This record gives sequence, structure tokens and C-alpha cells, in this order.
Amino acid sequence: MSRKNKKAPWDEEEEIIWVSKSEMKRDMEELQKIGEALVELTPNALAKVPLDEEMMAAIKDAQRFSKEARRRQLQFIGKQMRHMDLEPIQAALDKLNNKHSQHTVALKKLEIKRDKLIENGDSMLNAILVDHPDADRQHLRQLMRQAAKEKAQEKPGKAYREIFQYLKSLYLAD
Repeated sequence: MSRKNKKAPWDEEEEIIWVSKSEMKRDMEELQKIGEALVELTPNALAKVPLDEEMMAAIKDAQRFSKEARRRQLQFIGKQMRHMDLEPIQAALDKLNNKHSQHTVALKKLEIKRDKLIENGDSMLNAILVDHPDADRQHLRQLMRQAAKEKAQEKPGKAYREIFQYLKSLYLAD
């Protein structure tokens, strides 16, 4: 009797990927860490994360629990997250965690704007007024003159700080 060479059925269709037990545990721990980050959020921040009602209830329960009950609830949240799309949740968490950095960058931009305003004068003032037509041109000009005068006399920059506070009220109040 001759044997025919037959290929196994999975060779043609798709390759089977084997996942080790350790890798599965690492994935679950990762999901639990995301769940723990969600549990640590304040109610206002939690409202910004796209979660279904069931997951929101599980997170609120975990916030109430302590010790062993909390640990089990975090495991439950991790288990529920296996069946969810994690990209929007992770993006929302990253955005919330990055809020401080974004605010710092915005303040640095305002400092640069203030310096340009003092150096360039009316051209920069007009650019600011284009962005914010309700800004007080006369007050800004007065502050600019005072800042230049303080700089020339090497005095502490009170007007310099006032310009920054005024720009901050204009740009960050939006």
C-alpha cells in the first residue's frame, strides 16, 4: 500500500498561533492595571472615558470596596475588559494623564507670545487682536510700554507678569 502525502487542513487555511500560559497571565495583568487606573480616576475624569454601563458600575463598585473585595473586583474588571475594544479607553487614559503636560506646553507658548509682544510691539498686538477681538488694546499697549520701561531701568517686571496673566486669561479661558 502506498501512502499519499496529504497536508494537514490547517496548513492551507491559517497558521495557528500558540500563546503560552505566562503570556496570557501578562496580558491579564496588563488589563488589570488598566482597570486599576480606571478605578483611581475621579468621577469627572471617569465620565470622559468611553465605557459601557456595566463596566462603569463595576468600576464604581471597586471604588467602594477595600482589600480582598477590591482585588477580586479588579480581576473581574480585567476579565470584562478582554471582550472590549481597549484602544479608545487607553487613548482617553493617556489624554487624562497628559493633561498636565499639555497645560505646561500652553503656558510656555504664552510666555513666548508675551516676549514677542514686548519685542515686536504693534505687529504682535494686532495678531493677538485678530485671535481675540474682545481684548483691550489700550490696556495691552500700556502694559507693553511699562514692561519695556521696567526692562530699561532693570526693575522687577511687574508689567511683564501682568501681560502674562492677561494673555493667560484670553487664551486659556477659551
